[in-house]
Amino acid sequence: MGRRWRDGRGTLVVHGDGGAPPVRVPLEIATSYRARTRGLLGRDSVDGAILLSPAGGVHTFRMRFPIDVAYLDRRLRVVAVRTMRPGRLGLPRIRSRHVLEAQAGAMAGWGVRAGGRVEVAAAE
Repeated sequence: MGRRWRDGRGTLVVHGDGGAPPVRVPLEIATSYRARTRGLLGRDSVDGAILLSPAGGVHTFRMRFPIDVAYLDRRLRVVAVRTMRPGRLGLPRIRSRHVLEAQAGAMAGWGVRAGGRVEVAAAE
């Protein structure tokens, strides 16, 4: 199930439990080496989330704010969610193929949690 996204914008769709309507979040997609390396560095905030793909781990060196990090497997199932303060090195997750980053606390509000599923809709 190969993913063929390109750098750009899209929408993150978070599927809730028990028939709750999905949550749609503005998404920045970073697939090139340059875009993945830059990520959220040097920013004061993020509007929605950023998807780093492919990625198995992240760090928060030179970050200006704490972030939520969700590790996704190849089927976009959430392997783990962590909140990281600036200046930290996150441990790589074995099954992780993609990483979502957002402002700390945002993912809980959207319903992103381990075992959950998300979709990525790239802007046309």
